[in-house]
Amino acid sequence: MTSPVSLSPAQAAARLAEFTVIDVRAPGEYASGHVPGALNIPLDRLSEAVPALKSASARGALLVVCASGVRSTRACDILSAADIDAATLSGGTSAWEGEGHGLDRPEGGGAMWPMERQVRLAAGSLVVAGLLAGVSRPAARWLSAGVGAGLVFSAVTNTCGMAAVLAKLPHNRAPRSASNLNATLDALQG
Repeated sequence: MTSPVSLSPAQAAARLAEFTVIDVRAPGEYASGHVPGALNIPLDRLSEAVPALKSASARGALLVVCASGVRSTRACDILSAADIDAATLSGGTSAWEGEGHGLDRPEGGGAMWPMERQVRLAAGSLVVAGLLAGVSRPAARWLSAGVGAGLVFSAVTNTCGMAAVLAKLPHNRAPRSASNLNATLDALQG
């Protein structure tokens, strides 16, 4: 499998009208601000969207976006396995906004920590809790060891189980005013 084409924010901005933009972040992250015109298909629901994305890619190029580029690269790999060509936005929405490009912020979408930051907070908190509890109960240190092993596994496989769990929390869900996945898939079918 080849690496997906990666576009810088400047390259993507110059060609934005050519793309169907797919944001693979959790709905809450998407609602806190996304590349203009992006449609939200969370990475954990991407397999459901393959037929619609195949239809959309037949009409034009796909650009896949996430917060930093890690999830969008993974999404491009999944799409490539389904014979769908897609490019990824290098650096994700963080780089997009960092280079001065605007984000659409739907009404009702508040400021949301990026998933990577949420994972760092959760993992760090669990490690500290395990170490503190280990002072009186040495077996509690296994919590810290388990989190550390999970982080190593995450880095080696370029996946993140903790992010998948955190994405299901209520604050990471889209506000009620946001469109649902079925509406997005219908729009992609064109």
